[in-house]
Amino acid sequence: MSPRKIAVAVGALFVFQMVSAIFGNALTQEFIAGASGKTALTAGVALSISSGLAVVGIGLLSYQVLKGFNRKLARWYPIMRIAECTVVTACALYLLIQLQAVPNTMLWVYIPTGIGGLVFTYLLFVSRIVPRSIALLGFAGYVLLLLGVPLELLGVLDTDTMPGMLMLAPGGLFEVLVLPVWLFVKGFTLPQPARVRTA
Repeated sequence: MSPRKIAVAVGALFVFQMVSAIFGNALTQEFIAGASGKTALTAGVALSISSGLAVVGIGLLSYQVLKGFNRKLARWYPIMRIAECTVVTACALYLLIQLQAVPNTMLWVYIPTGIGGLVFTYLLFVSRIVPRSIALLGFAGYVLLLLGVPLELLGVLDTDTMPGMLMLAPGGLFEVLVLPVWLFVKGFTLPQPARVRTA
């Protein structure tokens, strides 16, 4: 795929994974709360797994561009995305089979999401393939996401309430709006071949 096609595909997958994750989580939470039946649960699980597969696609496609700047570091992005998909799928299937949720499911998902996101946005920043302001927004969002995990486990913060949701807002804004729109409109700004550095 050309860099332009990769950029559009990555942008589309970011939007798809966020939308499918939101609706999937809503359906599974309705089941857990006793407000819906197993049909809605099955749909929620399918959406959650679809979201997990989308993030794997994001990682693998992004690697094709990022490896030209730092191959060793860039490979950790798809690795973390695969780990994220594995956690999402395992927790979703556990809920479908056992009819009860894994405690703190989303927090365990946030760990590989945040680590992978830091790698991704750092490489975006140093490579300048998107504006550095966009990379910084994403980096800040993933830092806050990772910070929210221990705070919630310690009972200091609840990411389902307004203060916690505000911590997640920068990352959500980066993933569902700012980065995808830029990729759709501008794509990746790649340097000339002579300037590409591999490591």
